[in-house]
Amino acid sequence: MKLLHLIKNNIPNSITCLNLLSGGMAVIFSFNCDGNFGAFKGYELAFMFIGLAAIFDFCDGLAARLLHAYSALGKELDSLADLISFGLAPSLLIYNTMQSFNEPGSILPYFALLIAVFAAIRLAKFNIDDRQTTSFIGLPVPANALFWIGLCAWMHKYAYIGNIAVLALIVIFSYLMVSRLRMFSLKFKNLSFGENIIRYFLLLGAVLFIVSYQVSGLTWTIMLYIVLSIFSRRNPS
Repeated sequence: MKLLHLIKNNIPNSITCLNLLSGGMAVIFSFNCDGNFGAFKGYELAFMFIGLAAIFDFCDGLAARLLHAYSALGKELDSLADLISFGLAPSLLIYNTMQSFNEPGSILPYFALLIAVFAAIRLAKFNIDDRQTTSFIGLPVPANALFWIGLCAWMHKYAYIGNIAVLALIVIFSYLMVSRLRMFSLKFKNLSFGENIIRYFLLLGAVLFIVSYQVSGLTWTIMLYIVLSIFSRRNPS
């Protein structure tokens, strides 16, 4: 019985480790952005592994709730996995994308590491803040990762937006992660349209953006999320 109890309690942590492994794979493929791996480019596989990490990130919390297997270890492990998958991986994706559009030896791509630094601060703040149970203070790290995945896809598919624009976005989104901006949660307590209108609007926008721009649509989705959060804060009703 003790063995079964031990296995049950560690199922969520095992899923969290799969999140971490997926993030590690995304990091590896980010250094081979333009490489061909069968039908996919390296950066596309990095996108997929970050997406897989997001699925595991959702499933570990679900498993913990279903199995009543909460632990302090699980909480800390989850943050460490999220830092790799949603902080370091997108940071290195942008670093390597900037490298491919700049002269060898340029120091500008190194500024992309700020994404990982501020993701770490964001996660540390989240762990010690008990006010973020039904909403978020600052841009959640997974949402930040989705923004950079979309932007990276946009630049590889269409055109590089330029160093000044990329650096400005790095500063802005690093700040947003540690800001005091209230961001609404995507968790539905019920399916009432009136109580969830802003969430339905975001979901509709996400579908339209992704249908129109594929992976690049994630950038516009996260920008819509930020705008809606600002709007809902000013209009709490």
